[in-house]
Amino acid sequence: MTLPAGPKIDCHIHAIDPVRFPYAADTPYRPGGQEIAPAAQLIRVFDAFDVRHALVVATNTGYGSDSRILLDTLRQGGGRFRGVAVVENDVDIRELERLKAAGVIGVAYNVPFHGADYYRNTAPLLEKLVSLGLFLQIQVENDQLLDLLPLIEKSNVKLVFDHCGRPPVAQGVNGKAFQALLAIGRDRDAYVKLSGYYKFSEQPHPYEDTWPFIAALVEAFTLHRCVWGSDYPFLRAAERLDYGPLLALLPKLFPDPGDQHRLLWRTPAKLLGFDE
Repeated sequence: MTLPAGPKIDCHIHAIDPVRFPYAADTPYRPGGQEIAPAAQLIRVFDAFDVRHALVVATNTGYGSDSRILLDTLRQGGGRFRGVAVVENDVDIRELERLKAAGVIGVAYNVPFHGADYYRNTAPLLEKLVSLGLFLQIQVENDQLLDLLPLIEKSNVKLVFDHCGRPPVAQGVNGKAFQALLAIGRDRDAYVKLSGYYKFSEQPHPYEDTWPFIAALVEAFTLHRCVWGSDYPFLRAAERLDYGPLLALLPKLFPDPGDQHRLLWRTPAKLLGFDE
C-alpha cells in the first residue's frame, strides 16, 4: 500500500464524544463503537498519517446546532483545526461572529438529513455568511442539488460541496444534478470535496464506479478548487473503513506527486486559511 508523501490536510472529519458531550435527547441516531472520535483520538490518527490540519464538520446527528463539541475540538487543536458549524436558519449574526472568532470558517447545509424545503427561505442567512466571509458547505444526494439551485444562484456566497455531490451512480456523469454541479465548478469560485465515496458507490473499496465522477469533477473544478476529506470516523458506514486504505486510493487516482500535493496541501491550505 502506497500512501501520498508529505504533509496533508483533511477537509472533512467529525468529532464525536458522547461522554463529555452527550447527544441531544431527540437525536434520530446515536453513534457508538468505532464511530466515537474525541479530539484526542483525532489527533492521534492524524499524527500517524502526517495530517497537519483538518476541517472539523459539525454533525446534525447527535448534536444539531449545539456547537460545544465543535468549539472544544477547535480549542484542543491549538490552531491545527478549522470548523464548519451547524446553525439555526435564523441564527443571529453575533453568534456567527462568535463562531468565526473561535475558528469556524463555514456553515453546513445537510440536505439528506433535513430535506431541501428546510433551507428554502434561508437567503438572509446566506447574506450573513457573505458579510462575514464564511462559506456555505452543502451536502446533497441524488438530485437534491436541483432543488437548491434557485437559492444558491441568487447568492454570492462561496460554495463548498461535500462528498462529490453524492451523485446516483446509475445515472452516470450525465445525470442532470451532477451536470449542474459541474457547471457550478466551471462558472463559480466553488470548491468540491473528493470524499465520501462509500456514501454513493455501489461497489466495495476501492469504489471504482465513483472514479469517472471524480475525474469529471477535477476537470470542471480543477485541482485548484478540489480538496480531499476522509469523513473520519465514518458515521453510518455500511462496512468497516480505515484511514490508511482511503489515503492509499489517491496515488491510484492521482499518480503525479505534484497533483497529490496540490489536492492534499496547497488547495486546502488556501481554502482553510492555513497559507496566511
